[in-house]
Amino acid sequence: MRRCSLCATTVLLLLLFLSTASASAATFAFLTDPFAGSSALTDPGRQIVGGEDFITFSTLSDVFLLNPSAFGVTEILFANEEADNLPLSDVNTIVLRSFPVPLAAGTAANLIAEQVTAPGPGFFIYFNSGLDLPRLVYSTDLSDNTADLKILFRLTNLTGQDGRDAMSTFTAGTFALTPEPSSFVLLVTGGLLLGGSSLARRRQRKARGQGAISSI
Repeated sequence: MRRCSLCATTVLLLLLFLSTASASAATFAFLTDPFAGSSALTDPGRQIVGGEDFITFSTLSDVFLLNPSAFGVTEILFANEEADNLPLSDVNTIVLRSFPVPLAAGTAANLIAEQVTAPGPGFFIYFNSGLDLPRLVYSTDLSDNTADLKILFRLTNLTGQDGRDAMSTFTAGTFALTPEPSSFVLLVTGGLLLGGSSLARRRQRKARGQGAISSI
């Protein structure tokens, strides 16, 4: 258990380091159980869990970093559409470009469930009409209008008409999944082996050069 914890911590630190290498980009991570501390998954009926982080987000550069093991999503299958144009399947990450009033997390999830027929967990961004801004939401099943929802982030800078216009600028690249720890360990191990092999070759060349000089 401790070893897995160390691997996960190393992955997070590496990803955060890489994501902050550019001053113009930010990574907003949600890596833990979205319903921890709530009874959402055991209480009957749809439960909507708030308590989201309030963030300032750039659709042109910033990224949401999500843990696949926490959300049950292994790849990003993206769609940015009005509700009626959403695909029936092969989608788990949606930007909803429909703006009826009122529109809250539950009604947005219902619009999506009316269109998506393939069951499975996923994410959606919708524009909350009461708050006048977008929110990122996790659903345990995008096709189910009774599925539990967790609000992950509130995008406080994308308000009003400018915020609605910005909805079209979200892309698949806005979302990223953390790699599995085993893949990261293999990557690091391979890099260390290659680095060690390269260093050994440099030392061998240096030793041969010194031997040649001493024999002259």
